Amino acid sequence: MLFLTVTLGWLAPACLAQPTEEELEQIEIPVGGFVFDALAAGPQDGELVLLLHGFPQAGYAWRNQLPVLATLGFRVVAPDQRGYSAGARPPEVSDYAMEELVGDVLGMATALGYERFHLVGHDWGAAVAWILASSAPERVRSLVALSTPHMTAFARALSDPNSAQSQASGYMTMFRSDGSEQFFLANEARFLKGMLSQFSSSETDLDVYLSLLGTPEALGAALNWYRAAIPTQGDSPPASPAMVSTPTLYVWSTEDSAFDRGTAEASAEFVTGPYRFEVLEGVGHWIAENATDDLNKLLVAHLEQWRGR
Repeated sequence: MLFLTVTLGWLAPACLAQPTEEELEQIEIPVGGFVFDALAAGPQDGELVLLLHGFPQAGYAWRNQLPVLATLGFRVVAPDQRGYSAGARPPEVSDYAMEELVGDVLGMATALGYERFHLVGHDWGAAVAWILASSAPERVRSLVALSTPHMTAFARALSDPNSAQSQASGYMTMFRSDGSEQFFLANEARFLKGMLSQFSSSETDLDVYLSLLGTPEALGAALNWYRAAIPTQGDSPPASPAMVSTPTLYVWSTEDSAFDRGTAEASAEFVTGPYRFEVLEGVGHWIAENATDDLNKLLVAHLEQWRGR
């Protein structure tokens, strides 16, 4: 893997004691013929924490968590996932099936030299994290899912087209439609910029995301996650739910318009290991940006509890 250390002065969040200016590494992770871009921090011999982003974000979404966790001695890596990394952008919708996305993450950990790791995911990253933890529990030290419920709870809710979750997920029909990236990018990317403004606190943030996702090729690849791997309203839930035995923290927020509370609470049915469900009052979907301090404290407590597992 290739390493380039860069100084990013804007990375110090207002949470926990830490340096005022953090050095992050920009690294490349080769996996199965692809090359994934990532941000990394912390000692090379620390336990690995992988941070998985959702749509429409990138590893940059974790800029306020990377330095905090690194100061605790963890090796923290936030990749730009399949479709988001220019070197990992296959053309076919089928290339974005969930098993491919899970395989990427397992391959990244192996390429980084780790058999076992802690896993943190938000939005689509949480979907991948839930499924990876259930399918490869021997690889995962602990799991943190933000916003997105367990996939069986989600699929069960979507199986009823009249459920609150089906109503909340109605936007996905447009997202998965052919050519939807053109809608996002029309009128100087007005719709995409509107989404990005919900979690971009500066022009710098906005520019970073636009540079990554502001082309039809890049945005189309990101939207392929919806086209390939999302349950459809009315589909039957899996006959055999994927149980999670890994120690799990699930963080949901009351103003998240994408996931309803009932579906979030139902996730507990599918975790057999130690489980903690945290609710952030008055917080929307973008937890890492809009509730940075609260999230960082939860992450620190969880990772410290399960360090060495």
